[in-house]
Amino acid sequence: MPIDARHPHPAGCGPCPARAWLAPTHASKDPAMNALLPNPMIEATRLTRAGRLSEATALLRRALRGEADDAAATPPRPGRAPRIIDVDPQTGEATDTAAIQDAPAPSRMGAGAWSARGAGLAMPSLPRALHEVLGRARRGGASPGTASLPEGAQFLTRSFANHAGSRGYRLYVPSTGHAKAMPLVVMLHGCTQSPEDFAAGTRMNMLAEQHGCLVAYPGQAQSANAQKCWNWFSPGDQRRDQGEPALIAGITRQAMDDHAVDGRRVYVAGLSAGGAAAAIMAVTYPDLYAAVGVHSGLACGAARDMPSAFAAMRHGATEAASTDARRRLPTIVFHADMDGTVHPRNGDEVIAQSAGAEALHKEVRRGQVPGGRAYTLTTHTDAAGRPVLEQWLVHGGGHAWSGGSSDGSYTDPRGPDASREMLRFFLGHSLEGDAF
Repeated sequence: MPIDARHPHPAGCGPCPARAWLAPTHASKDPAMNALLPNPMIEATRLTRAGRLSEATALLRRALRGEADDAAATPPRPGRAPRIIDVDPQTGEATDTAAIQDAPAPSRMGAGAWSARGAGLAMPSLPRALHEVLGRARRGGASPGTASLPEGAQFLTRSFANHAGSRGYRLYVPSTGHAKAMPLVVMLHGCTQSPEDFAAGTRMNMLAEQHGCLVAYPGQAQSANAQKCWNWFSPGDQRRDQGEPALIAGITRQAMDDHAVDGRRVYVAGLSAGGAAAAIMAVTYPDLYAAVGVHSGLACGAARDMPSAFAAMRHGATEAASTDARRRLPTIVFHADMDGTVHPRNGDEVIAQSAGAEALHKEVRRGQVPGGRAYTLTTHTDAAGRPVLEQWLVHGGGHAWSGGSSDGSYTDPRGPDASREMLRFFLGHSLEGDAF
């Protein structure tokens, strides 16, 4: 996963999506053309080029309302030049993206790299696609992930601030969200993604509507990481009540205060850098979350700086943080065996970290998605026969959300449905009496 000084993929305790770590492509190589375009249009062009239509639509709608964009409103910290490091999906070698920033998209993707929009899905030509996005924004139409909300449901825009800083987030409230205390799922996106994009790709809002759950999507600020990665590799972002863990926990608690949430059934999950961040939350806040889902991520403490982050992504971590022996979170892991950004060995390490020294019974079974990918599912049960760990290894998949929708970025529609399986696993666990 590409890592920037503050990337969307893992670092410290969390990875980011493979292509998300790439440096942004220029909207136009013609400076004169860029000078004629307002900044929001340049950024919308870049997002459209990358296939991130939902983000482009949201950006243009904000611009049309006269609202400042986060990237412009919160410039990078003084004295900190953006560091953007990528890992070649074929060789696993670190590359300098500055040298390839202007290269055509196909050469950056690599011969065997998976498409950010799903295998075999060709992007529309830029002028037409941008025209459609602009038209949607002017009409006030919804973008993927927010379209066709059920009557009574809401997809709210919120923000949270504390001593560690501030972050915006989206909160899905199902149409049944006013009758009783509901479970809450906190979803942490990968590098270059946004809450809206992640919601569209995972389809978690649709499942939350079916099961009566709230879903919070914290958004990483571009001022904190140039590629909007959660900084899992930073020691300052791996500790309770500090840095990004304090912000994510604060967002979780704010959602619990503002809405009817069952405090025994609060969960956290993420992809890549967001997956690594979720693993950090499991270790640092075992009293807040009842279970954790880590997709294509790394164990908490897998890295403490850039060199160890790359080493962990390429080969697995040499060490990881120990968990609170008083309570280990039930954990579900998804990882693909052809992931060229975060080595699948990291999935094993997340499971090992969650299990600790507990004696668990292991059962392995294999399956196949009809018309899709094969997978191996390993279930670990405790002495009482309760499934406390699940590990899904997707055969032939890459660094993408398994079973996701091509409406969002970094998804593999052919894999088993990670969103559905994670929510099923989560709802089987609660804080009360579920420690192991």
